[in-house]
Amino acid sequence: MTNPAAIAYFSMEIALADEIPTYSGGLGVLAGDTVRSAADGGVPMIAVSLAHRQGYGRQHLDARGQQTESPMPWRPEERLAEEPARVRMSLEGRVVTVRAWRHEVTGQAGSVVPVLLLDTDLPENAEPDRRITDHLYGGDERYRLRQEAVLGIGGVRMLRALGHGALRRFHMNEGHAALLVLELGFEEMQRRGQVVVTREIAQAVRPQCVFTTHTPVRAGHDQFPLRLVREVITTYGDAFNERAIEFCLDNVLNMTYLALDNSHYVNGVAKRHGEVSRHMFGQYKIDSITNGVHAGFWTAPSIQALFDRHITAWRSDNASLRYALGIANHELWAAHEKAKDALVALVNERTGASFFRHVFTIGFARRATAYKRGDLLFHDLQRLVALNRAAGPIQIVYAGKAHPRDEGGKDLIRRIFAHIEALRGQVAVAYLEDYDMALARTMVGGVDLWLNTPQPPLEASGTSGMKAAMNGVPQLSMLDGWWVEGCIEGVTGWAIGSDGAADGNGQADDRAADAQSLYNKLETVILPLYYRDQDRYVDVMKAAIALNGSFFNTERMVDQYVRKAYFG
Repeated sequence: MTNPAAIAYFSMEIALADEIPTYSGGLGVLAGDTVRSAADGGVPMIAVSLAHRQGYGRQHLDARGQQTESPMPWRPEERLAEEPARVRMSLEGRVVTVRAWRHEVTGQAGSVVPVLLLDTDLPENAEPDRRITDHLYGGDERYRLRQEAVLGIGGVRMLRALGHGALRRFHMNEGHAALLVLELGFEEMQRRGQVVVTREIAQAVRPQCVFTTHTPVRAGHDQFPLRLVREVITTYGDAFNERAIEFCLDNVLNMTYLALDNSHYVNGVAKRHGEVSRHMFGQYKIDSITNGVHAGFWTAPSIQALFDRHITAWRSDNASLRYALGIANHELWAAHEKAKDALVALVNERTGASFFRHVFTIGFARRATAYKRGDLLFHDLQRLVALNRAAGPIQIVYAGKAHPRDEGGKDLIRRIFAHIEALRGQVAVAYLEDYDMALARTMVGGVDLWLNTPQPPLEASGTSGMKAAMNGVPQLSMLDGWWVEGCIEGVTGWAIGSDGAADGNGQADDRAADAQSLYNKLETVILPLYYRDQDRYVDVMKAAIALNGSFFNTERMVDQYVRKAYFG
């Protein structure tokens, strides 16, 4: 069944299925998990994103770790239903026609959340305009602004054209969709019979808008010069151009501030991130709703079967995962070994590495960028080799793409490949190419420990560790993002360093100290537990499910949005 939509959820990227490449990483995966849990809970939601016909980019790595990219073309007309409506807008003085492809996410009880993927690849559009919705995060700032106009302005118009006239809330998942407040303001202007879009008119839509900010990193907050904004956003004519400066600070349109100014509810994505966001944007009231992951989507088949036997309601009542504490240790271990077998086979097939089931396996898979410090584990190779010999053998599997224009991220991958070569014959390390959802599911279920090493306080949330916990895989991480809430030392996993306190610049990066803490924890605590007291290690695995999996899920997260932001 489909409920009349009350909530419109906007996201530049969304991870719907393995064969639909409309996502790049955590933001899109979170969006996909959100709509899955909204469908499970019968939340009257409709989601809006872009078709991204060329995807984000397939990753290719050569023997030295040099990343290149190629398109990931797909044809929505071969997989999705086309909506009958067309909407038009003016960009750069040209009329641009937008259509939508419909993907339906069906929940546990049959409720459906439709997802509209907007597409400008139509013959009536000029050739540059046909390409607007092709590449996720591609092109220059002009291309990005045109994309964000299609998402925000075109998205609202498409919803109206499809009969969604009574939407209660418009949820902006990051600032990319913030131009929707201009369209809502334009609608309000027309209702009032006024002829100019003023800041006051735009703020009249404030009760309708919800904004989730996802990162303290500057690159995550899109900004466009006023000159470019006036050139591109021509859909409102003089009504906008004469007053565009009112939406700008220092002649720059900051999409984050546009969303902050015009939202009745704003949140960060973890308690710690909420604190950091309030420090960054002190004049705004910013709450926090900690991210989660979709339990059914991210658990390995063998773990799902285990839960089905012992916690029958877990798919529709994620909180019941707390009963994982009652599962016999040998049963959880056997289910984990099946998941690990799948990972070991995949690593060996793809890389030719000699991975083994009986060897302690560490996983690290994140977007490759400097602040995530993916090479921290290799800070002292001699120490790493020594603990591998003294405390028990380890093997390490990496994955993660760098943004095509992030040279620092690409250099990080090259350094990791150099470390892999330096460790050859001493510690087995593999880097898996072209990280995607399918690979992520295999990794989070198959490793023995999930590693996360961000530079505090730049990790807003970090949902990969939640996915691991859902499979009974403990995490070793800096105390940042969600791990500040999820870490009970020695019970659900372990922390690196002390409290991740920031220095006078608001950031902390003592690599040497953090690396030594990481090595000490592995050598003196984690490896001895795994190799010499397996039952105690499985106790930590069960606690990761019962205490972390039962809470850090999108069922709980969506419920909080419903109570605090959508209907509160």
